[in-house]
Amino acid sequence: MKKTLATALTITTLLLLIASAPSLAEPPYQGTIWIDPDIITADDPSAFESLTYAGRGNHVVYDRRVPGWVTINAYLFDVVWDDGIQSQAQINPEFGSVNAAAIEAEKYARAIGKIPTCLRVDVDEIWINKGVQPYGGGNRSILIHTGQTEIYEQRGVLDETLVHEGSHTSLDTAHAYASGWIEAQNSDPTFISTYARDNSKREDIAESFLLWMAVRYRSEAISQQDYNLITQAIPNRLNYFDNMECDLYPFVISEPDQYTIPTLNQWALIMLSLLLLNLIRIEHKKRRAL
Repeated sequence: MKKTLATALTITTLLLLIASAPSLAEPPYQGTIWIDPDIITADDPSAFESLTYAGRGNHVVYDRRVPGWVTINAYLFDVVWDDGIQSQAQINPEFGSVNAAAIEAEKYARAIGKIPTCLRVDVDEIWINKGVQPYGGGNRSILIHTGQTEIYEQRGVLDETLVHEGSHTSLDTAHAYASGWIEAQNSDPTFISTYARDNSKREDIAESFLLWMAVRYRSEAISQQDYNLITQAIPNRLNYFDNMECDLYPFVISEPDQYTIPTLNQWALIMLSLLLLNLIRIEHKKRRAL
Protein backbone atom coordinates (compact mmCIF):
# COMPACT_ATOMS: atom_id res chain seq x y z
CA MET A 1 0.00 0.00 0.00
CA LYS A 2 2.75 2.45 1.00
CA LYS A 3 4.78 1.56 -2.10
CA THR A 4 1.76 2.11 -4.34
CA LEU A 5 1.02 5.50 -2.80
CA ALA A 6 4.69 6.55 -3.00
CA THR A 7 4.81 5.62 -6.68
CA ALA A 8 1.57 7.47 -7.33
CA LEU A 9 2.86 10.54 -5.50
CA THR A 10 6.10 10.55 -7.51
CA ILE A 11 4.33 10.19 -10.85
CA THR A 12 1.73 12.77 -9.88
CA THR A 13 4.45 15.26 -8.93
CA LEU A 14 6.25 14.74 -12.25
CA LEU A 15 3.05 15.19 -14.23
CA LEU A 16 2.16 18.34 -12.34
CA LEU A 17 5.62 19.74 -13.06
CA ILE A 18 5.16 18.96 -16.75
CA ALA A 19 1.71 20.52 -16.75
CA SER A 20 2.93 23.71 -15.11
CA ALA A 21 6.03 24.10 -17.27
CA PRO A 22 6.00 26.17 -20.47
CA SER A 23 5.34 24.01 -23.52
CA LEU A 24 7.97 25.78 -25.62
CA ALA A 25 11.27 27.30 -24.59
CA GLU A 26 12.23 28.79 -27.95
CA PRO A 27 10.09 30.53 -30.58
CA PRO A 28 8.82 27.95 -33.08
CA TYR A 29 9.48 30.09 -36.17
CA GLN A 30 12.00 32.58 -37.55
CA GLY A 31 9.40 34.75 -39.28
CA THR A 32 5.67 34.18 -39.66
CA ILE A 33 4.94 35.50 -43.16
CA TRP A 34 6.67 32.45 -44.64
CA ILE A 35 4.74 29.74 -42.78
CA ASP A 36 1.82 29.16 -45.13
CA PRO A 37 0.77 30.75 -48.45
CA ASP A 38 -2.92 29.92 -48.03
CA ILE A 39 -3.95 32.07 -45.08
CA ILE A 40 -5.18 34.50 -47.74
CA THR A 41 -5.49 33.12 -51.26
CA ALA A 42 -6.01 34.32 -54.82
CA ASP A 43 -9.70 33.46 -54.45
CA ASP A 44 -10.22 35.83 -51.53
CA PRO A 45 -12.06 39.07 -52.39
CA SER A 46 -10.64 42.58 -52.38
CA ALA A 47 -12.39 45.68 -51.09
CA PHE A 48 -10.84 47.68 -53.97
CA GLU A 49 -13.38 50.04 -55.54
CA SER A 50 -11.64 52.70 -57.60
CA LEU A 51 -8.39 54.36 -58.58
CA THR A 52 -8.21 57.97 -59.85
CA TYR A 53 -5.15 59.77 -61.18
CA ALA A 54 -4.53 62.95 -59.15
CA GLY A 55 -1.52 64.42 -60.97
CA ARG A 56 2.05 64.88 -59.73
CA GLY A 57 3.32 66.23 -56.43
CA ASN A 58 6.37 66.34 -54.18
CA HIS A 59 6.11 63.91 -51.28
CA VAL A 60 8.50 62.59 -48.66
CA VAL A 61 8.63 58.79 -48.72
CA TYR A 62 10.96 56.13 -47.38
CA ASP A 63 13.29 54.27 -49.73
CA ARG A 64 15.22 51.32 -48.28
CA ARG A 65 17.73 51.50 -51.12
CA VAL A 66 19.13 54.76 -49.74
CA PRO A 67 18.27 53.87 -46.97
CA GLY A 68 16.38 56.91 -45.76
CA TRP A 69 13.75 59.53 -46.40
CA VAL A 70 13.62 61.06 -49.88
CA THR A 71 11.47 63.67 -51.60
CA ILE A 72 10.06 62.52 -54.93
CA ASN A 73 7.83 64.15 -57.55
CA ALA A 74 5.41 61.25 -57.34
CA TYR A 75 2.63 60.08 -59.60
CA LEU A 76 -0.43 60.33 -57.36
CA PHE A 77 -3.50 58.11 -57.39
CA ASP A 78 -6.48 58.33 -55.06
CA VAL A 79 -7.53 54.89 -53.84
CA VAL A 80 -11.02 54.05 -52.59
CA TRP A 81 -11.97 50.77 -50.94
CA ASP A 82 -15.63 49.80 -50.68
CA ASP A 83 -15.70 49.91 -46.87
CA GLY A 84 -15.21 53.68 -47.00
CA ILE A 85 -11.45 53.75 -46.38
CA GLN A 86 -9.40 55.92 -48.73
CA SER A 87 -5.69 56.22 -49.36
CA GLN A 88 -3.25 57.71 -51.84
CA ALA A 89 -0.75 55.72 -53.85
CA GLN A 90 2.46 57.70 -54.36
CA ILE A 91 4.50 56.17 -57.18
CA ASN A 92 8.19 56.87 -57.64
CA PRO A 93 8.84 58.76 -60.93
CA GLU A 94 11.40 56.09 -61.83
CA PHE A 95 8.49 54.11 -63.30
CA GLY A 96 8.60 56.60 -66.16
CA SER A 97 5.00 57.31 -67.15
CA VAL A 98 1.48 57.76 -65.84
CA ASN A 99 0.39 54.51 -67.46
CA ALA A 100 3.21 52.49 -65.91
CA ALA A 101 2.55 54.09 -62.53
CA ALA A 102 -1.18 53.36 -62.82
CA ILE A 103 -0.48 49.66 -63.31
CA GLU A 104 1.54 49.57 -60.10
CA ALA A 105 -0.98 51.65 -58.17
CA GLU A 106 -3.92 49.43 -59.09
CA LYS A 107 -2.04 46.21 -58.43
CA TYR A 108 -1.20 47.16 -54.87
CA ALA A 109 -4.50 48.92 -54.16
CA ARG A 110 -6.23 45.64 -55.01
CA ALA A 111 -3.78 43.57 -53.00
CA ILE A 112 -4.00 45.79 -49.92
CA GLY A 113 -7.78 45.70 -50.33
CA LYS A 114 -7.68 41.99 -49.43
CA ILE A 115 -6.41 42.60 -45.91
CA PRO A 116 -8.93 43.39 -43.14
CA THR A 117 -10.50 46.80 -42.68
CA CYS A 118 -8.90 47.11 -39.25
CA LEU A 119 -5.45 46.85 -40.87
CA ARG A 120 -6.18 49.42 -43.60
CA VAL A 121 -7.87 52.04 -41.46
CA ASP A 122 -4.64 54.02 -40.89
CA VAL A 123 -3.07 53.44 -44.32
CA ASP A 124 -3.17 57.01 -45.59
CA GLU A 125 -0.42 56.51 -48.15
CA ILE A 126 1.04 53.68 -50.23
CA TRP A 127 4.66 54.29 -51.22
CA ILE A 128 5.78 52.34 -54.29
CA ASN A 129 9.43 52.17 -55.34
CA LYS A 130 11.45 49.81 -57.47
CA GLY A 131 14.18 47.67 -55.92
CA VAL A 132 14.59 44.43 -54.04
CA GLN A 133 14.05 45.54 -50.47
CA PRO A 134 11.64 44.35 -47.76
CA TYR A 135 8.23 45.97 -47.47
CA GLY A 136 7.52 48.25 -44.54
CA GLY A 137 4.64 49.41 -42.38
CA GLY A 138 3.99 52.21 -39.92
CA ASN A 139 4.04 55.99 -40.40
CA ARG A 140 0.40 55.71 -41.58
CA SER A 141 1.67 54.09 -44.76
CA ILE A 142 2.69 50.85 -46.41
CA LEU A 143 6.04 50.79 -48.22
CA ILE A 144 6.37 48.65 -51.36
CA HIS A 145 9.54 47.74 -53.25
CA THR A 146 8.38 46.04 -56.43
CA GLY A 147 11.47 43.87 -56.87
CA GLN A 148 10.71 42.30 -53.50
CA THR A 149 7.17 41.58 -54.68
CA GLU A 150 8.54 38.94 -57.04
CA ILE A 151 10.06 37.09 -54.09
CA TYR A 152 6.85 37.24 -52.08
CA GLU A 153 4.78 36.12 -55.07
CA GLN A 154 7.11 33.21 -55.82
CA ARG A 155 6.61 32.00 -52.25
CA GLY A 156 2.88 32.77 -52.40
CA VAL A 157 2.99 35.11 -49.40
CA LEU A 158 2.28 38.57 -50.85
CA ASP A 159 -1.06 38.81 -49.05
CA GLU A 160 0.38 37.47 -45.80
CA THR A 161 3.15 40.07 -45.99
CA LEU A 162 0.61 42.86 -46.43
CA VAL A 163 -1.24 41.63 -43.33
CA HIS A 164 2.05 41.93 -41.45
CA GLU A 165 2.69 45.47 -42.71
CA GLY A 166 -0.91 46.56 -42.17
CA SER A 167 -0.62 45.35 -38.58
CA HIS A 168 2.33 47.70 -38.12
CA THR A 169 0.42 50.62 -39.59
CA SER A 170 -2.93 50.21 -37.88
CA LEU A 171 -2.32 48.17 -34.70
CA ASP A 172 1.12 48.98 -33.29
CA THR A 173 0.37 52.49 -32.06
CA ALA A 174 -2.69 51.45 -30.06
CA HIS A 175 -1.53 48.06 -28.82
CA ALA A 176 2.26 47.54 -28.75
CA TYR A 177 2.58 49.29 -25.38
CA ALA A 178 -0.90 48.49 -24.04
CA SER A 179 -0.89 46.93 -20.58
CA GLY A 180 -3.05 44.02 -21.75
CA TRP A 181 -0.67 43.19 -24.57
CA ILE A 182 2.39 43.38 -22.31
CA GLU A 183 0.63 41.11 -19.82
CA ALA A 184 -0.09 38.62 -22.62
CA GLN A 185 3.57 38.72 -23.69
CA ASN A 186 4.73 38.06 -20.14
CA SER A 187 2.22 35.24 -19.63
CA ASP A 188 2.90 33.29 -22.82
CA PRO A 189 5.56 30.54 -22.88
CA THR A 190 7.51 32.21 -25.68
CA PHE A 191 7.38 34.51 -28.70
CA ILE A 192 5.95 33.21 -31.96
CA SER A 193 9.20 33.88 -33.84
CA THR A 194 12.79 34.84 -33.25
CA TYR A 195 12.08 38.01 -35.25
CA ALA A 196 9.36 38.94 -32.74
CA ARG A 197 11.56 38.01 -29.78
CA ASP A 198 14.50 40.08 -31.00
CA ASN A 199 12.24 43.08 -31.73
CA SER A 200 9.60 42.63 -29.06
CA LYS A 201 8.08 46.12 -29.17
CA ARG A 202 8.33 46.62 -32.92
CA GLU A 203 7.50 43.22 -34.44
CA ASP A 204 5.57 41.09 -31.97
CA ILE A 205 2.08 42.28 -32.91
CA ALA A 206 2.69 42.05 -36.66
CA GLU A 207 4.30 38.62 -36.32
CA SER A 208 1.45 37.32 -34.14
CA PHE A 209 -1.66 38.82 -35.75
CA LEU A 210 -1.32 36.94 -39.04
CA LEU A 211 -1.23 33.63 -37.19
CA TRP A 212 -4.21 34.63 -35.05
CA MET A 213 -6.13 34.98 -38.32
CA ALA A 214 -4.84 31.56 -39.35
CA VAL A 215 -5.72 29.56 -36.23
CA ARG A 216 -9.02 31.29 -35.56
CA TYR A 217 -10.41 31.53 -39.09
CA ARG A 218 -8.28 29.50 -41.52
CA SER A 219 -7.23 26.50 -39.45
CA GLU A 220 -7.94 24.22 -42.41
CA ALA A 221 -5.23 26.04 -44.38
CA ILE A 222 -2.41 25.26 -41.96
CA SER A 223 -1.02 21.94 -40.78
CA GLN A 224 -2.04 20.42 -37.46
CA GLN A 225 1.57 20.73 -36.35
CA ASP A 226 1.58 24.47 -37.06
CA TYR A 227 -1.78 24.85 -35.32
CA ASN A 228 -0.43 23.18 -32.20
CA LEU A 229 2.83 25.15 -32.23
CA ILE A 230 1.00 28.46 -32.54
CA THR A 231 -1.65 27.78 -29.91
CA GLN A 232 0.93 26.46 -27.44
CA ALA A 233 3.39 29.31 -27.99
CA ILE A 234 1.11 32.36 -27.73
CA PRO A 235 -2.27 31.44 -26.16
CA ASN A 236 -2.58 34.73 -24.28
CA ARG A 237 -1.72 36.83 -27.31
CA LEU A 238 -4.38 34.95 -29.26
CA ASN A 239 -6.91 35.70 -26.52
CA TYR A 240 -5.88 39.36 -26.61
CA PHE A 241 -6.72 39.52 -30.32
CA ASP A 242 -9.99 37.65 -29.65
CA ASN A 243 -11.05 40.50 -27.37
CA MET A 244 -9.83 43.28 -29.65
CA GLU A 245 -12.36 45.01 -31.87
CA CYS A 246 -11.21 44.31 -35.41
CA ASP A 247 -13.35 44.42 -38.55
CA LEU A 248 -11.99 41.60 -40.72
CA TYR A 249 -13.87 42.57 -43.91
CA PRO A 250 -13.38 41.46 -46.70
CA PHE A 251 -11.50 38.48 -45.26
CA VAL A 252 -13.71 35.42 -45.67
CA ILE A 253 -14.07 33.73 -42.30
CA SER A 254 -14.07 29.93 -42.39
CA GLU A 255 -15.82 27.89 -39.73
CA PRO A 256 -13.36 27.10 -36.91
CA ASP A 257 -11.95 23.59 -36.93
CA GLN A 258 -13.63 21.73 -34.10
CA TYR A 259 -10.94 19.07 -33.78
CA THR A 260 -7.57 19.90 -32.31
CA ILE A 261 -4.86 17.78 -30.77
CA PRO A 262 -4.45 18.46 -27.03
CA THR A 263 -1.46 20.52 -25.98
CA LEU A 264 1.32 19.06 -23.83
CA ASN A 265 -0.26 20.58 -20.72
CA GLN A 266 -3.63 19.08 -21.59
CA TRP A 267 -2.07 15.66 -22.21
CA ALA A 268 -0.37 15.81 -18.81
CA LEU A 269 -3.64 16.57 -17.05
CA ILE A 270 -5.41 13.79 -18.98
CA MET A 271 -2.71 11.29 -18.01
CA LEU A 272 -2.83 12.46 -14.40
CA SER A 273 -6.58 11.94 -14.27
CA LEU A 274 -6.31 8.45 -15.78
CA LEU A 275 -3.51 7.52 -13.37
CA LEU A 276 -5.46 8.62 -10.31
CA LEU A 277 -8.57 6.84 -11.54
CA ASN A 278 -6.59 3.63 -12.04
CA LEU A 279 -5.04 3.88 -8.56
CA ILE A 280 -8.47 4.33 -7.01
CA ARG A 281 -9.67 1.19 -8.79
CA ILE A 282 -6.63 -0.80 -7.58
CA GLU A 283 -7.17 0.26 -3.97
CA HIS A 284 -10.86 -0.50 -4.24
CA LYS A 285 -10.11 -4.04 -5.46
CA LYS A 286 -7.59 -4.58 -2.64
CA ARG A 287 -10.10 -3.56 -0.01
CA ARG A 288 -12.73 -5.86 -1.47
CA ALA A 289 -10.23 -8.74 -1.34
CA LEU A 290 -9.55 -8.25 2.39
